[in-house]
Amino acid sequence: MVLDHSTVWDKCLDTIRKNVNTRSFKTWFEPIKAVKLNENSLTIQVPNKFFYEWLESNYVSLLKTSITNELGSAAKLEYQILGSSTSAPNPRSSGNFTSVNSGVSAGKSYTPGMISGEKIKNPFVIPGIKKVKVESRLNPTYTFSSFIEGDCNRLARNAGLAIVKNPGTTSFNPLVVYGDVGLGKTHLAQAVGNAILEENPEMNVLYVSTEKFTNQIINAIKNNAVSDLVTYYQLMDVLIVDDIQFLKGREKTQEIFFNIFNQLHQNRKQIILTSDRAPKDLEGIRERLTSRFKWGLSTDLSVPDFETRIAIFESKMNREGVELPPNVIEFICYNINNNIRELEGALNSIIAQSSLSQREVDLDLAKEIVRSFVKQMNKEITMEYILDLVSDHFKVPVDTLQSKTRKRHVVIARQMSMYLIQKLTDQTLKNIGETFGGRDHSTVIHAVKTIRDLMETDVFIKEAQEELEKKIRLSLND
Repeated sequence: MVLDHSTVWDKCLDTIRKNVNTRSFKTWFEPIKAVKLNENSLTIQVPNKFFYEWLESNYVSLLKTSITNELGSAAKLEYQILGSSTSAPNPRSSGNFTSVNSGVSAGKSYTPGMISGEKIKNPFVIPGIKKVKVESRLNPTYTFSSFIEGDCNRLARNAGLAIVKNPGTTSFNPLVVYGDVGLGKTHLAQAVGNAILEENPEMNVLYVSTEKFTNQIINAIKNNAVSDLVTYYQLMDVLIVDDIQFLKGREKTQEIFFNIFNQLHQNRKQIILTSDRAPKDLEGIRERLTSRFKWGLSTDLSVPDFETRIAIFESKMNREGVELPPNVIEFICYNINNNIRELEGALNSIIAQSSLSQREVDLDLAKEIVRSFVKQMNKEITMEYILDLVSDHFKVPVDTLQSKTRKRHVVIARQMSMYLIQKLTDQTLKNIGETFGGRDHSTVIHAVKTIRDLMETDVFIKEAQEELEKKIRLSLND
């Protein structure tokens, strides 16, 4: 039988589909097209260089397994990159499934504080205190091992790991990590810097906040030393700048940073930026600068889900060498739900309170601690509250729950809502029925009975009921 490229790739996809989740398959493999088969070499077409590098960084072993299953141990995989700057598709061969070197030199190795043999001023040196070499200014506790992965940060974390392997030469340059306060932007950015230094101790890695950078510029202007400052920053192999939203309205700082950015990027040096919003939403920053922020990868850190918050909290407990009762952990992680920094603060507070007051760590103590972090901890159990929880759990919109549709997954979610409302609120059967599209009380009775029966035979329904009810009860203060 003569194989063609489409048949081979379809069989490869069958293997891949069994080894990745649905979201990853749709994101990273469905857009791929097989374009050519030449003996044992299969060529596939990917949308852009970013796509290619992501596959090579994260799925190379899986690609190797799938292609060798179809074409034998001598199989090769080649890429055509649609986003190439060349006029024709750019084939990139992974050989034995290792990414080819881009051929770009890593550049000269410089000693901070020196250029062409001439000593320049170190902006981090305090006058009167002699320092031979600038430190990275990284927090050594900010590492990948202490950064818990979840759906909320997976893309950003994996991009950071890819940068560690090839700083400055991937499509993730610059890497812009954005999100609300307390979600781990600084931790991740510095974790990348620490990992790069561990792999390449000779590299010059520097972390600086935008506020610190601005103050350095002000001092440099006063001392007529702007050129020294710019030259110093241009010697860095990896520059990490925190909170770039504070460049807003600072015209001179933006101008100088623009020059530093251009020189570093042109020389294939890695730039990592953090912000509280996406580059497109930054205000008061010149368009020519924000457009450069968009050259690489911009990825957000979102609020971690309940399970990820527990994993983060337990990781911090392990580092502190403490143990807390499971119900205390769940209570804290459920109520402090949008800020990792506050989770850490709650842990420190509960340890201190227990130690200083000689109190046992229990749910009552946890409630006292949480009150200082959460403005409104008590949640009234309302029909709307339960509907929102069920909607989120079953991925069914609230208006669909209240509609007339009889699709099975919607019916189950609707019946679960009725069951929980009837059990946990004072609503009458009539009121519950009216909330769900004007149904009568007999429908509610039937829904409650159905869920009770299913809980005895259906593990999925039983687990859903237990999880939803636990979330509701954890939200209470009594």
